[in-house]
Amino acid sequence: MSLLVVGSIAFDSIETPYGSVENALGGSATYFSLAASLLTDVRLVGVVGEDFPDEFLRMFEAHDVDTRGLQVTAGKTFRWTGAYAGDMNEAETLAVELNVFGEFDPHIPEEYADSRFVFLANGSPSIQRAVREQAENAELVVCDTMNYWIETANDELKRLLGEVQGVVLNDQEARLLTGRDVLVDSGKDIMDMGPEFVVIKKGEHGAILCSHEICIPVPGYPTGVVRDPTGAGDSFAGGLMGAIARADDLSLAGLKRALAYGTIIASVTVEGFGTSTLEKARTEDIEERLEEFREMLSL
Repeated sequence: MSLLVVGSIAFDSIETPYGSVENALGGSATYFSLAASLLTDVRLVGVVGEDFPDEFLRMFEAHDVDTRGLQVTAGKTFRWTGAYAGDMNEAETLAVELNVFGEFDPHIPEEYADSRFVFLANGSPSIQRAVREQAENAELVVCDTMNYWIETANDELKRLLGEVQGVVLNDQEARLLTGRDVLVDSGKDIMDMGPEFVVIKKGEHGAILCSHEICIPVPGYPTGVVRDPTGAGDSFAGGLMGAIARADDLSLAGLKRALAYGTIIASVTVEGFGTSTLEKARTEDIEERLEEFREMLSL
């Protein structure tokens, strides 16, 4: 139901205790799109260089991801190199080459003007605000952020939070943004900045949904193995927004259900390197895992 995402598309080189991969398809908008496409159609706005393979474009199209908003620019595609060790809760960034993404000036195509649901993937708050201004017909706009923007663009980020209906961030980011140790308090403080709801990710421990009515924890799905955590948060957001768009339900019950979908789809992502498991996943697999999750939580 007209779900639009704006964010990065990249080549990732990743090393974990389970192995490594070179120049795999990555980026926040990529993971989001593939995750959300398991539940609804997706419109993608991003930028790549002339080195972006046609096979990746065909893969997006095979997953019902509309790429008419994809800009192909002279130069190279964004590249990220990272490594994980120990519990793999956080990546060590070894190299970043922004390339064409460094000059990204996103524009929502006229064909996407009727998008009702919009996700602003992690990026500069000023660019996110510029996209927000273009999304005039959106009923729900949700943003992501990270520690870097909280530390370097705090005022602009807070202005953005006053212009969106929801925000997704992790526990460290929530504490940094608010100065609070207790996540429930952080969620309430962030809502005071403008959003109607806040989702705080806690990695393998799930997430907390905070609304003006209540704060609800949802545990993580106990996946058997974590081979590569890259893109888990973006996949979570894709599952969350994909479920909201498919059900067209912004009630508390609808948000809780969407949170569960996000948790399930993120659990699929981490079981393989890069987007490999997301590309192979089927909607039926997600529904089956969700039913197992429901049974686990039955009291």
